[in-house]
Order: sequence, then structure tokens, then C-alpha cells
Amino acid sequence: MKIVLIDDEKAMHLIMKRMLNKIGEADVVGAFLNTTAAEEYLNDYDADIVFMDIHMPQESGLMFAQRLRDRGSKIKLVFVTSHTEYALSAFDVYAYDYIVKPVVLERIQRTVQRALAEAKQEQNSSESLADPSVHVQINCLGRMEMKDGQNRMLKWKTSKSAELCGYLLLHHGSLVSRSKLIEDIFREMPLKNAETYLNTTAYQLRKLLGENGLKGALFSDGNHYALNLPSTDVDLFRFEEGCMQMTVIDESNLGDAIGLERLYLGDLFGSYGYPWALSEIERYSLMYVQFAQRLCRVLLFREDFLTAIPILNRLATHNELDEETVKLHLQALALQKNKEGLTRRFSNFTELLLREVGATPSPDMVLLYEQLLSPLESLHSFYSEI
Repeated sequence: MKIVLIDDEKAMHLIMKRMLNKIGEADVVGAFLNTTAAEEYLNDYDADIVFMDIHMPQESGLMFAQRLRDRGSKIKLVFVTSHTEYALSAFDVYAYDYIVKPVVLERIQRTVQRALAEAKQEQNSSESLADPSVHVQINCLGRMEMKDGQNRMLKWKTSKSAELCGYLLLHHGSLVSRSKLIEDIFREMPLKNAETYLNTTAYQLRKLLGENGLKGALFSDGNHYALNLPSTDVDLFRFEEGCMQMTVIDESNLGDAIGLERLYLGDLFGSYGYPWALSEIERYSLMYVQFAQRLCRVLLFREDFLTAIPILNRLATHNELDEETVKLHLQALALQKNKEGLTRRFSNFTELLLREVGATPSPDMVLLYEQLLSPLESLHSFYSEI
């Protein structure tokens, strides 16, 4: 087990090294006087545990720990300090342990042996994972469902197990504290009941995942949970990755772009609308609108109104008052030479805008409508005269 020491006193380096050398499988790979030097090392090399002081010049151990967590690091952090009053703050940054000086060998040994046991357990879990060909799908866009490798729907043990899965998915494998889960998912319950319910819910989710080839996917160290699903197909991750990759939509990826738009079946988590997910629901919604509008501009440039109109109808359902969507819809109807549909779409939007927000269409939209309508009226007059 690779260990890094951070303490501004060189004497503590000597004391810690002497103790750790007496513990089998513990290997001190670096000892640093400040967090800057330690960070430079950790950027290039792996470590399993960091033992560090809290009070240090330049940057405190707590501040450094928070920076590590903010960038997604799951390294085990053990605070070794003369101060007892920072214990709660330490566990807010997911401290693995909190040791008060003067340090004794037995106390250090307990921490290292616990970490070693957990590492071996994780290794055994990884080695006992089911056949990697087993393919599980988790769909969160417009619903919250899980399917097995044969595309059969899997039944959540309880609604809370589905909610816990969704919550941990949005944290992308990062550790989430028990207290945070209780606050966000079980806040309506008395604390004692909530703690019991969290344990039960985690067990139900772990069992469901394990029965479908994902044994060991739900990690827990007793104080935190994390969900690691490297071989699982999660629709919201595919959607976000696709939107980020398709900065330009052209002939080479138009089919993929149309498929990506169809992946979005509705808002994140559908009708569940978990309160703790509201900001992410809004973020994915905005991502969809921007992507779908970009796609429609390309389709209309190609005069493919047959493909664009259903997408624009979905966008309208998503947000009836979005003027950019309405402009694109008017252009599609004009390409279709659908004068009646064009005038009805503009009229309906005008009435809705007045009724909902007491406003009228922007001058740009009115001008666009008149420009699109004019040739259709001329065409209608031409056919009327024949």
C-alpha cells in the first residue's frame, strides 16, 4: 500500500516513517512539507493513503483535501493533528480517518490494516464480477428504468432504490456521504428511520446490480457510497457525450445526430422529478433544446422539412414559448409550402405569448413571418388564377 506524508515538521516525517515501516505492506513513497509539493507528486504518481496535518503554512490540510475531492480524487485521506475541533470538517471532505497526536503505533496500524482489508475486498469483488458480456442498460431520460442484457425490464425493489441509483449516477463514481444521502433522499423521515432505510435501500440496489452482472458496482466504506458502472450503457451519459462531440453537424454525422436527438425521450428522471435533481434536470433540458435546434437548422438548410418538423413539434411541447423553436418551425412550414400551417402556427404562438406573458412576438419574428408568407401568398394567387 503506497503512502504519502504531508506535514510541515520534518520530525513527524521521521516518526511516521518509523511506525509505518513496522507495518507489513505499508510503503512510504513520498514525504512533503507542504501541499504544493505533495500535489505535484500526486499528479504524476499513484498513492493509496495520504497522512497529513491540518495546520500548515500556505494551505491547510482541509483546503487541500477539498481541492482533491473537487477534482474527483478518491484517495484515502487521514488527518494527523493536535486539534480535535476539526473532526467534523474533516469528514465533510470524506476523511478516511482522524488521528489525534501524539501518534501511537497501534492507532496507525489499525488504520492501515483496515485500508488493506478494504483494498483486498475490492480486488476480490472485481475478480468475481460476472461475465463482462452481460450488458445492462440504465435509462434516465424521460424515465428511470434498468434493463438486462436481453432488453428485459428489471424491477426496482422499491422506488427509493431507483432514486438512490439515479442520485449516485449523477455523481459519476464520486463518493457521497451518508449524511448527504439522508438529507436529500430521506429527509422526510426521522433521522433514526432514515439511517435504517438508507441501509435497506443500498442493500436492495446492491442485490439488483449483483443479480445482473454488476457485483461490486455499489461501493461503500460505511460512511460513503459510490456507484461505478464502467460496462453499463447509461442513456444520459451517451446523450451528453454525443452533444459535446458533435460541435458541428454535417453530412458525415447527420444520421448519428438524428439518432442522438431521438435518445432524449423526456426530462431527466421523467415523472419522478426528484427535488435534489432540479438543477441537472434543467441542464439536460437546455442541452437538448440547443442540440435539437442546431440539428433542425442543418435539416432545414438541406430542405429536409419532413425530418425537421417532428423534432420541432417535440421542441414545442418541451417549451411552447421558445421563440427560436417557433422561428425554425415557421421556416419548415414555409419549405413545405404549407401556408395554412404557417399562418396557424404564428397565430397560435401570438395568442399564447399574449395570454401567458402579456407580450407580442419580437420584430425579428414578425419580419421573418412576413418574408416567409409573401411567396406562399403569391403562389396561392397563381394557382387560384389557373
